[in-house]
Amino acid sequence: MIRIGIVGASGLAGGELIRLVTQHPDLELAFLGGSSNIGRRPAELHPGLRTDVGLAVEPITEDLADRCDAVLLATPASVSAELATKLTDRVPCVIDLSGAFRIRDSELHQRWYPSVERSTELADRVVYGVPELVGEQLTDASLISLPGCYATAITLGLAPLTLELGLDLGNVVVDGKSGSSGSGLRPRTADLHPLRDGAISAYSPAGHRHAAEVSDFFEHAKPGRIGSLSMSAYGVSHVRGLLASCYVFPEESVDARELHRTFLRFYKEHPFVRVRRHNETLIPVPDPQAVLGSNFCDLTAMVDPDGGRIVVLSALDNLVKGAAGQGVQAVNLRFGLPVEKGLAMQPVMPA
Repeated sequence: MIRIGIVGASGLAGGELIRLVTQHPDLELAFLGGSSNIGRRPAELHPGLRTDVGLAVEPITEDLADRCDAVLLATPASVSAELATKLTDRVPCVIDLSGAFRIRDSELHQRWYPSVERSTELADRVVYGVPELVGEQLTDASLISLPGCYATAITLGLAPLTLELGLDLGNVVVDGKSGSSGSGLRPRTADLHPLRDGAISAYSPAGHRHAAEVSDFFEHAKPGRIGSLSMSAYGVSHVRGLLASCYVFPEESVDARELHRTFLRFYKEHPFVRVRRHNETLIPVPDPQAVLGSNFCDLTAMVDPDGGRIVVLSALDNLVKGAAGQGVQAVNLRFGLPVEKGLAMQPVMPA
């Protein structure tokens, strides 16, 4: 059994990690850490978790490294940066779900995470990316930084265009819509139910840090390139799930049929990416409600000949494929387990 520690066990992503790890046949939940809710059991913090795992939330102590084979950090970026410095190389693998190490370029990191001081040496060593795209690099990684929820959806949507077709994408515009769980549990006036329910909140209309990490990732990935990537993000009244609509203006034309075949071919060996046709079901897809509770990302790519653009739609559950599920997926790859192990649950719909 692979012993797993979860730090940030009180949060939404922490609760999802507990749910997934306790259902995984080859993982043992060995540690729950946090700075608040010390002494409280998972069932007290997460009403959906009834099983007694025999653990309560503990403070972070020196013996954590001796109790775990992998530690998943579901903590704020500043906390993750500090813990990664203490734990990396003392634990076989540290997997960070925050933004502490997502942006490799130091100036870009400083712009989007000005209060997060991190180890330069670790920033140079970290393996960043969606497991489908960097899987081989995870097998011996000591520090893994997972993309944000939007960045996961966007990167999976754009990768076949750059890495398979080798297109120069020119300008890419992203429209993102996500549910309230993307904001976590921090109390903020804008997230109160009377203000959030039924709203379309333009909380980040002129730029988003997840777009910065996507640009940084593709800057290091060849062939193909992205001239610029801009994003507007909106909060909607859903609790879970997000949809990223990517509008791509390539320098050369692409055949619609070949575009679909390219996406199918690129993700043929990746069970968690489902390439779909927009009209293949009773409702248009991708739709976040068709992936809730699962580790799937649904993708559709279409050609808009009148607009001279490619439209790529990506939908996922921000707490699973966009966070905890991707963390368990990384554990599977890092320790040589089948990638689907413990993650084969189907979506729940309607939700």
